[in-house]
Formats: sequence, C-alpha cells, structure tokens
Amino acid sequence: MVTAITPTPAGEGKTTTSVGLNDGLNKIGKKSIVCLREPSLGPSFGMKGGAAGGGYAQVIPMEQINLHFTGDFHAITSAHNLLSALIDNHIYWGNKLNIDVRRVVWKRVMDMNDRSLRSIVVDLGGVANGYPRQDGFDITVASEIMAIFCLATDLKDLENRIGNITIGYTRDKKAICAKDLNAHGPMTVLLKEAIRPNVTQTLENNPAIIHGGPFANIAHGCNSVIATKAGLKLADYVVTEAGFGADLGAEKFLDIKCRKSGIKPDCVVIVATIRALKMHGGVPKDELKNENVDALKKGLVNLERHINNTRKFGLPVTIAVNHFITDTDKEMNTLLDFCKTQGVKASKCTHWSNGGEGTKELAQNVAEICEDKKNTFKYLYEDNLPLFKKIEKIAQEIYHASEVVADTKVRQQLKDFEEKGYGKLPVCIAKTQYSFSTDPNLKGAPTGHVLPVREVRLSSGAEFIVVVCGEIMTMPGLPRIPAADSIKLNKDGEIEGLF
Repeated sequence: MVTAITPTPAGEGKTTTSVGLNDGLNKIGKKSIVCLREPSLGPSFGMKGGAAGGGYAQVIPMEQINLHFTGDFHAITSAHNLLSALIDNHIYWGNKLNIDVRRVVWKRVMDMNDRSLRSIVVDLGGVANGYPRQDGFDITVASEIMAIFCLATDLKDLENRIGNITIGYTRDKKAICAKDLNAHGPMTVLLKEAIRPNVTQTLENNPAIIHGGPFANIAHGCNSVIATKAGLKLADYVVTEAGFGADLGAEKFLDIKCRKSGIKPDCVVIVATIRALKMHGGVPKDELKNENVDALKKGLVNLERHINNTRKFGLPVTIAVNHFITDTDKEMNTLLDFCKTQGVKASKCTHWSNGGEGTKELAQNVAEICEDKKNTFKYLYEDNLPLFKKIEKIAQEIYHASEVVADTKVRQQLKDFEEKGYGKLPVCIAKTQYSFSTDPNLKGAPTGHVLPVREVRLSSGAEFIVVVCGEIMTMPGLPRIPAADSIKLNKDGEIEGLF
C-alpha cells in the first residue's frame, strides 16, 4: 500500500510513485500490477488537475483517464440521482411510506466542484412539482453509491448494499431504505457494466487496473475491492494507493477496506518530498527551490508521525523520497540519515524522469519486506468499541488530538445508531487533508488540538458511519484560479493543460 506524508501545495507524488513502483517491481523481475482510483472531474478542473501520475511514471491514456474515461462515474452519478428522483416521486404520488420530507437524508450528487449546490430547495413552482423541501448536492466521490461500489464483492452484494441504504425517516423516526422504494434493482442495472474493472497500462507497458475513486478527505479513499482482488489473482505483487496522507487514506484503507474485504497489505510505502517537508518546516512555496536544511529538519516531524502511526497497525514501513531537480545532496542525505534513525529504509526515487529504472532500489526494499513475512497487522480499534470511542481512538492515536468535542445532538445520533444495530460499524472521518488537525494551516505534527465533530451520517449500505469534522465540505468549491483556466484544445485538437 502506497500512502504519503500530509499533502502540501508543493506536491508529494503518491500516484506517480505508485506507478513508478509498479514499473520498478517489473524491472527487477517481479510480476506486479498497480491498482489505482479513477480521477474525479472535480479536482481535474479544480485544485490539483489530473491524477494519472506524471513524467515517465503515468498510466495511459492519460487524458481519457482524467476525463470521462469509461463512464463509471457517470453511471454512479446516475444511479445515485435515480434514487433521489424515486424518493421525490414517491412523495408526490401519495407518500405511501409516510416519508417525513423534513427527514430525507439522501442528497443529490454531481461529479464537479460546485459550492452553489451545497444547500438548495427543491420542488418549488406549485402543486404540479411536488412538496418543497430543503436539499443539497455532494460531489459524486462522496456518494454512498461510490463507497458501496468500491466495497462490494460482486453484483449481488452491490444490489443488497444498495437496498440497505437509509434514505430518510417517517414522522415516527422509522428508517426508510432504498429497497422500500424498489430502487435497488434499477440502480444495480445502471451499474452493471461500471462494476467491471478498467484495465490500462503504464508507459512501460505494465498492467494497471483503475476502478472507483472515493476521496480520502470526505470518503474512504481507496479503489475498489473487486479491482484489488483481481490484481491479487493476476500478479504476485499488487501496488495500490490510499488517498492523501496516511492519517486519512491509510487509516481508512486499513480500518475500513481491509476490515470489509479480508485483505491486508504486506508493506506500506510512505511517499515524501524534500519540498513538502520544507513546507512543513515553515518555508513558503515560492522559496522551496532554495536549500534549507534547518527547515527540512523541522518538517521531518510530519514524516516521523506518519511512520509511527503506521506502525500502530503492525505493518512494516519503507520510505519513497520522490526526487525533484532542486533537491540538494545535503538535503537528500539529511532525509536519508533521518530515516535510518527511525529504523526504516528510504530510497531516492527518480521515476518521474527515469520511469521504472528510477525505483529499482525502492522495489527491492518492498520485495524484501514482502518476502520477509513479518506482518503483525491489526486494526486500530475493535468492532465492539462504542462509536464515539472509535472517533476518539482515531483522533488521539492518529491525529494526536487532546479531545473530541461534539454537541448533544451529534452524541445522541451516535447513540441512536448503536440502538438500531449499527454500533459495530467502522467510522469514516471527513476532515481537511492538509493537517493532522482540522486547521489546514497547522503544518508539521501538531499535538493537543481539538477535533470538532460537526455532524454524523449513517451509511447503512456501505456499512460505516461518516463523521464530518471542522469546516470540511462534502461538496468542495473551486479555487480562485481553477485548473480549468489552463485546459483547452490546441489547433491540432489535442488537450493541453490537463496535468
């Protein structure tokens, strides 16, 4: 499993490293496949641009993968919104199930960043259009359908999970599920082709499976179980990634995906860059090209935190140092020496410029760890732990928060979930990816901060509890200057700017 330090605007290159490691493993004679998430149109046109790797370590066809690709996300969006339409249609035609329009919890989705749709009112315009109610949109990658899609083992499991989705409640607070509306059948039909994994290749003609794509800051951040298990049947080594830093993607990969699928990684690769570590040490983005060993040393606390956190799961760790041309020998040696003090091997990786040749050392480290079989994997928390205690466990053990604060309404919701039989579900925390805390400006390895829980949502089909913390939004907005500004077709009809 490939994860990373806490992301910064300087860049870490997790997907690029995943692709490079796969190429490197094949270079040293190992039969390897990389399994990745599909990029969302939201970030492709928003903050980060494309997510198919880069340089000589990318999956192709890059443009198609970053855009509509095979239409999987459109199918997921359509299935999700079909359920929304069926809910409002049922209410319009007499509301036999007695759905309380004030307690409909199923939002609509679209695969784009659009803050204007976070909170809306639907069914305006009079009797012919239905009963007005408050509604809103999430981004498709935060949809429970996306989570189910990535956790289901087959079409039947997919249909059962969809049927178990809680869409709202009656006035007596009785839960209404998607199967009560007979929605699970047609929704599964829309996903029939999408559930088949997409096979592509790297620039070095090594196989890559790209399937599903929940964000790790607002969802569980892993590609599909079906894709990962397919990779395990086809190859001796499977390289897969978990979104954003290890505090988010890796924790959810291990506590949610592994718990639901029965798989476990043999090795964890943490991606770091000298640029990003200097940023954690207080260097602004426009000064990162200058050598600054002192700032690097200050920023190393972030890498140290991620190493120690990963070890709490009983997993061996190695470090991939994604090399930039501005990195100096002194900075590189400082980082490599630090990793030695932590008892982990670190490898300078030049896959962006050299492809698989630039990750051969990393590949050898990974292969040695996997063959050593010193895996004592364990979950961070047990199923029987109360839901609020699970949140506290993650907050204190992974984020190093001093406490979790939540108002009475949130705490009561968690108790209600437990009383209804959902107490054994794992929790999926939605928070900023830019810090261990909920303050995106708090870099490095902060301690003693508070984790404020704003709301909790039941994902009864995906079988986890979403815990929304701080100011994080499940429908992101576009930045002041979105990536879309530089994306266009040139005179030859080729796409430019999609990186």
